[in-house]
Amino acid sequence: LCSNNNPYASFGATLARDEEQNLWSTPHDVTHTEADDDRILYNMIVVRNQLDTDSEEWQKLNYDIYTLRQTRKEVRSRWKHILEDLGFQKEADSLLSVTKLSIISDSQNMGKAREILLKLSEETNIFPTSWELSERYLFVVDRLIALDAADEFFRMASVVYPKRPSGERADDSQKATQ
Repeated sequence: LCSNNNPYASFGATLARDEEQNLWSTPHDVTHTEADDDRILYNMIVVRNQLDTDSEEWQKLNYDIYTLRQTRKEVRSRWKHILEDLGFQKEADSLLSVTKLSIISDSQNMGKAREILLKLSEETNIFPTSWELSERYLFVVDRLIALDAADEFFRMASVVYPKRPSGERADDSQKATQ
């Protein structure tokens, strides 16, 4: 077969290009730069791409971009882990998928969703300490409220990712719980 006739020939290149611009879980969504955290990452990528790749500024910015992406992946992985533990194995990815087209299921849930999200950030380590709350997780909590699973999610997050005093290391708290 001639690769020019193969519709999948450029698939790898497309994936690599999407990964470069992939600001969250839906790289083909043209609206994915609408959230503040997406915009910050996008702006960092634009600035980095304008710099000389051998420069110290490029290296620092590239490291910052990598770190931010890894942090976001880690947070998403934590959420997915808890969702799967709650029995949402097949639905976890769709529950975590948020785009500009996502809507709050019930406006009356907005206050409760904000309250639970804030409680998650203050009383658990599901988010890193330097993390600014992302609007996308407000949508996820709203979905959990609609499924009557938000309180159970918080309880599970408190057990799996307990808040520990700033001086205490992760292995110290694991030893204490064992």
